[in-house]
Amino acid sequence: MKKLRFLFKSMVFLFISFVIVLVGLYTYAYFSPKLELTNIGQMYIYDKDGGLVYQGSGSSEWVNLENISEHVLDAVISVEDKNFYKHQGFDYLRIAKAMLLNIKNKRVVQGASTISQQYIKNMYLDFDQTWKRKAEEAFLTLELEVHYSKDEILEGYLNTINFGAGNYGILNASKYYFNKDTKDLSLEEAIMLAGIPKNPSKYNPVTHYDECIKRAKVVALTMLNNEKIDEATYNTLFKEPIPIYGKRDVNNLQMIMYYQDAVLKELETLKGIPTSLLDSGSLKVYTNLDLKAQEKLEKEILENVKDENMQVASVLIEPESGKVRALVGGMDYAKSQYNRAISSKRQVGSTMKPFLYYSALENGLTSSSTFVSEPTNFVFSNNKIYSPSNYNDVYANKEITMSAALAYSDNVYAVKTHLFLGENTLVETAKKMGIKGEVVANPSLALGTSELNMLDFANGYTTLANGGYQLDNYFITKVEDLHGNVLYEHKDNKKMVLNYNYVYILNEMLTNTSNSKFLSYTSPTALSIANKMSRKYALKTGTTNTDYWTVGYNKEALMLIWLGYDDAKEVNSDSSRWSKTIWVNTMEDYLSDKESSWYDKPQNVVSVLQEPVSGAKATNGQAAMFYYVKGSEGERIQVDKKEE
Repeated sequence: MKKLRFLFKSMVFLFISFVIVLVGLYTYAYFSPKLELTNIGQMYIYDKDGGLVYQGSGSSEWVNLENISEHVLDAVISVEDKNFYKHQGFDYLRIAKAMLLNIKNKRVVQGASTISQQYIKNMYLDFDQTWKRKAEEAFLTLELEVHYSKDEILEGYLNTINFGAGNYGILNASKYYFNKDTKDLSLEEAIMLAGIPKNPSKYNPVTHYDECIKRAKVVALTMLNNEKIDEATYNTLFKEPIPIYGKRDVNNLQMIMYYQDAVLKELETLKGIPTSLLDSGSLKVYTNLDLKAQEKLEKEILENVKDENMQVASVLIEPESGKVRALVGGMDYAKSQYNRAISSKRQVGSTMKPFLYYSALENGLTSSSTFVSEPTNFVFSNNKIYSPSNYNDVYANKEITMSAALAYSDNVYAVKTHLFLGENTLVETAKKMGIKGEVVANPSLALGTSELNMLDFANGYTTLANGGYQLDNYFITKVEDLHGNVLYEHKDNKKMVLNYNYVYILNEMLTNTSNSKFLSYTSPTALSIANKMSRKYALKTGTTNTDYWTVGYNKEALMLIWLGYDDAKEVNSDSSRWSKTIWVNTMEDYLSDKESSWYDKPQNVVSVLQEPVSGAKATNGQAAMFYYVKGSEGERIQVDKKEE
């Protein structure tokens, strides 16, 4: 009996102590400075000139509670905090229930955060899971409750929470997902939006419609249980698909969101930025985006790609620095958010050959070294036969130079070179140039049969385009918090990995893909767009049954473009024309206000006029310029005969 009385008195003492402490905390919070709420949850993304291209929240996007649909208010309160208007920041009964449930299941299966607590989390500068942080969060929640009315708290919360796809705040989400003001949302639309914040990427209706609807049905059930809708209404919900808009009002390009997604993906990898700021969006992100180049690239794609089922990926880079100036990851972000420029892997075809021929130059071959271009069966020790063919089965049936093989994209010459050097040589060269993806050593590697991601593949081409320096291509130059404190700033990490003599020779050889002097038994692969070029470009095309690539560059710009189908359907010859036209029109426009320049010729490199196909000394006939490291000029290493 004494033990029971002692236990009772102890519990009374603890309860009274708890009440006294709580009253004291509320009193102290009341006399503390009032929290500033309207600057929370803002995400600003700027282009290279400091122009604002995306604003995630902020006063211009703030919507008053009276202009928010009642459906939204009912749905959010039902699913997030049904006792919101009854508690003073903490739902103690809910906390107790959650603790018991979590103890019973021996893991966290239910949370008990109120809307007020979640709002504070959105504002927080440090999301570390420490007792100190939890104590600070609790006290700030008290401050929030004593200084603001419930309506003000709910309004602030709805204007700052993350609704996915870079949308912070209910107004941004309403416009982006449904092209509506918040007050005009239907019941079903409101329920869908209310379900997103639990997991913004998983429940984004543009990218994961089915998951969003599953979550929306959970929200609807809580509304039914809280008597915000009746059973008849509940039973009619989500019987038909809900139209999704998926576009922005500002800079409403069909494809600019692919660039923003790439920025957000890179943002997650940067060190030194508090997790809370990534979650709440309270950041200023300065990027390398050239809005004019992005607009031109999109315009050219939309005007030239005539197949509505075809997809596209493209990236425009400043090779000297690695700054990504424009990026496209698909034909229409509203229809498909899959970013093919940063996520997909495709065979790169003959655009792999420049890496092969750099290897060849570095290993003693020259621009006039010859192999015989003819149908060839390569027989290996396991009696397997590999028989590569040229495009349209066009062969010289005689010796041709490396320069000619590159201009015509001769596959037999490439495989012979590849096997002559050894299959691992090309693998090592690709890695040295910065390609991180898997490059498999096999006979067909020279023809680009390995599947690579475009942005990763661009690393290798950036190394060629900047004269041999390996560096990281990147989107973000600087990140600040809303007070202007610099949280991250990009630092260059260039390192010389190639011999500039050979890079220069290779870049000169790549200009021959549009050089009419190489017009012979076949045509250079990019000759059709030569008349559109106002300056010198190193250029390579690549074709597989399912992919078409155009990659080209000079000192100022590097651009890659890919066309193909998501289901790997075969591409037709139209893709070649579209790809090259988009490339040349975009590059010419981007460089139109820049002086025309080319790479400085090394002192150790000399030039010689020779016959393009055979490499013989130029006479009165057709002649093209060949480049050599001093001492090797004019050498026509006949590799086939040497082997014999």
